[in-house]
Amino acid sequence: MRAYVVRRLLLAVVTVFLVSIIVFLMVRLIPGNIVDAIIAQQMQIGETSDNREIEAARATIEAQLGLDKPILQQYAEWIARVGSGDLGESLWRRTPVIEDIAVRWPVTLELGILGLLIGQLIAIPIGIYSAQRQDTVTDYAARSVAIGLVALPGFWVGTLVIVFPSIWWGYQPPITYVKFFADPVANLQMFLVAAAVLGMGISGGTMRMMRTTMLEVLRQDYVRTAWSKGLKEQTVVARHALKNALIPIVTIVGLQLPLLLGGTVIIEQIFNLPGMGRLLLESVVTRDYTVVSGVVLLFGIFQVAINLLVDLTYAVLDPRIHYQ
Repeated sequence: MRAYVVRRLLLAVVTVFLVSIIVFLMVRLIPGNIVDAIIAQQMQIGETSDNREIEAARATIEAQLGLDKPILQQYAEWIARVGSGDLGESLWRRTPVIEDIAVRWPVTLELGILGLLIGQLIAIPIGIYSAQRQDTVTDYAARSVAIGLVALPGFWVGTLVIVFPSIWWGYQPPITYVKFFADPVANLQMFLVAAAVLGMGISGGTMRMMRTTMLEVLRQDYVRTAWSKGLKEQTVVARHALKNALIPIVTIVGLQLPLLLGGTVIIEQIFNLPGMGRLLLESVVTRDYTVVSGVVLLFGIFQVAINLLVDLTYAVLDPRIHYQ
């Protein structure tokens, strides 16, 4: 087990290194750059006017931001700072990236966790019940709901949730962010609707997988033995079938967590939540390379950590699994 964890950690380091290279280069391939955005802002306020001033301003800005250096040197300096725990400085706001993330990540984390919990609370019980009542009206209804949840885009549902209650009842979800510890009730009023929209998008696939794995487990010999002992249905499902049926679900949840964080980009924009997704979107628009690279790199590290945690969870759910 220990050797397996060490190998996975070493592989994680290599993976994160490759992700850092891809992120650093790809964000710079986006058409336009931050120098053009800064010059455009200076022209609007009258600081820069003719071509000579524009070229001089461009050279000055590139030197100030360190963008006049070769790309490999820029990457070497950036990865050296990252290795020391410093994600650099925002090229647009001139504030430390780690401070921007520290302010924004609790919003995205809360939204992602609430969305995940709501999604699983919808999917797992319905999937189990649907498997217990295979090929009944309830089963068909549950499968139809699952397909519908998979098919509906989250941004579309979120827009409808904002627009229709406003038209019909004059109600809109709160749009002023309140920290959880400052006012838990106001905080949850703002987050629950957004989290429900986010959770519904992932619940459909989990529901179908839960039904499929539960049906497979219920046909196993050891479950039939439990039935033959005269145990109640709920006892057989909860004690004997559920643990093994949850193993594929753990894999799906592990894959969903990074997708939830990525999916918050649109949801945060719709519901006016000041999280990391919104920070990433704003930084892409302004071509703030260091912020985009820092946020995406953290997402990559999070993905690698979740994959390792999921693999180690298998042994908890099924003691027959051994790591070499």
